[in-house]
Amino acid sequence: MDRMMEFKDQSVEELKALFRDLSKEIYDLKNEFSMTRKIEKPHLLKKKKRDRARVLTLLSQRGEKVRSEG
Repeated sequence: MDRMMEFKDQSVEELKALFRDLSKEIYDLKNEFSMTRKIEKPHLLKKKKRDRARVLTLLSQRGEKVRSEG
């Protein structure tokens, strides 16, 4: 719950930027895995996915939509 409290203090624009950054980091980790079939720190993928879901939950609670880029 500590991570959620950190995110609650941020504005909508900051959350949207964080969502984009996390999505890019997840993409990069998945790309690294597909190229080498191993990730140096595999726990980061799960952590970043959870953080992205937390951010998306907060945005939807605030009535904001996040446009999927890609």
